[in-house]
Amino acid sequence: MRIRYDAELDALSITFHDTTVAPRDLGDGIAADFDEQGRLASLEILDATRRLGETDTLRKVTLENVGLTTGH
Repeated sequence: MRIRYDAELDALSITFHDTTVAPRDLGDGIAADFDEQGRLASLEILDATRRLGETDTLRKVTLENVGLTTGH
């Protein structure tokens, strides 16, 4: 997974896996990309600081239970 913030565009991108995608506009500056099987591949949020808080908020990432096996 890759999380990237573009300050010039004020856009936050979260890529779950690189693949050929079909984009879908979710409205109000949020877009999602899906792979050929319909699984979520990435999200893009425009006007990120307005939606999520100041850039200090965007610098804090907490990963919980990463690497635990779920049996899937």
